[in-house]
Amino acid sequence: MGRGTKVFEAAPVRGEWRLLSTPDDVLALMDTGADGIVAGVADAGATFLAPIFDELRAVVCMSGTPRSHIGIVSREYRVPCVMGAVLTVTPVDGDEVEIDCSGDDGIIRE
Repeated sequence: MGRGTKVFEAAPVRGEWRLLSTPDDVLALMDTGADGIVAGVADAGATFLAPIFDELRAVVCMSGTPRSHIGIVSREYRVPCVMGAVLTVTPVDGDEVEIDCSGDDGIIRE
């Protein structure tokens, strides 16, 4: 589905894809829980993930580098993260995806 720069070495994880674009998207997840969610975000400075970061299975960010805000926070929380991701197939909310940060790149798979 895509690839980017992994933030740190991590074993593959699977979870439910959810595109999070606004703080309201995060608030909705706070009501239902974010456990097992792979969050897709466009902006590497998206601080609105903070309230749910510890529940997320992984993060895929379409911009930025491992030194971006999301990269730094994902390392601290040990949440696998792919930065600067380029998707060849765009997942739909609810799709199960795998995030693999065990190799040279971060890989997003169906």
